[in-house]
Amino acid sequence: MTRAALLVLADGRFPAGGHAHSGGAEEAVKAGRITDAASLEAFCRGRLHTAGLVSAALACAAAAGADPAELDAAADARTPSPALRLTARKLGRQLVRAARAAWPSTELSALAERFPKGAHQPVVLGLTARAAGLGPQDAAYCAAYESVSGPATAVVRLLGLDPFRATAVLARLAPELDRVVDRAVSAGTAVTARGVDVLPAASAPLLEIGAQAHAAWPVRLFAS
Repeated sequence: MTRAALLVLADGRFPAGGHAHSGGAEEAVKAGRITDAASLEAFCRGRLHTAGLVSAALACAAAAGADPAELDAAADARTPSPALRLTARKLGRQLVRAARAAWPSTELSALAERFPKGAHQPVVLGLTARAAGLGPQDAAYCAAYESVSGPATAVVRLLGLDPFRATAVLARLAPELDRVVDRAVSAGTAVTARGVDVLPAASAPLLEIGAQAHAAWPVRLFAS
């Protein structure tokens, strides 16, 4: 295992398409729910403990060797918004392309063939981590971090927020991210023995509703 691969995978410059998505932050800014660093922190905290937890557990389970088709169906069931399901699959398709270039893998090739329109991004992320020689916990960390780093980066552009303050938000959330990853790993590593029902199903209704509203905007800075 080469832990340095985690740095490559978690790097915002990795060409997996995440830079074009705000993780719900654009709609939240327009709705007035994010106005400064404090409200960004509250938004990211909520996202971490809901969507972030679910994504981290799915990625962990995929990296641990669980059936990706079953995980994809579980991800669908945990994503009520059609707009978010579409986004997750688009990001998954883009990640497969980048991952296969970086870490060629028969599992990634089989996933691309089985899901030509894309599997859910956290599932692809887990298989990518596996192909890169990383473990289930690494995959969970990457997914959990993405759940908050994306909105934080987007808000710097959306509000002109001081990037030092946005980075400080991520630093303050680090202990909570550790705890979320612990929960995700506990559930994700149990899937092969107990099935996908052990995965968390934490919900974030405002994210789901906001995603549907955002998808209908005629002009957007971010895709989601």
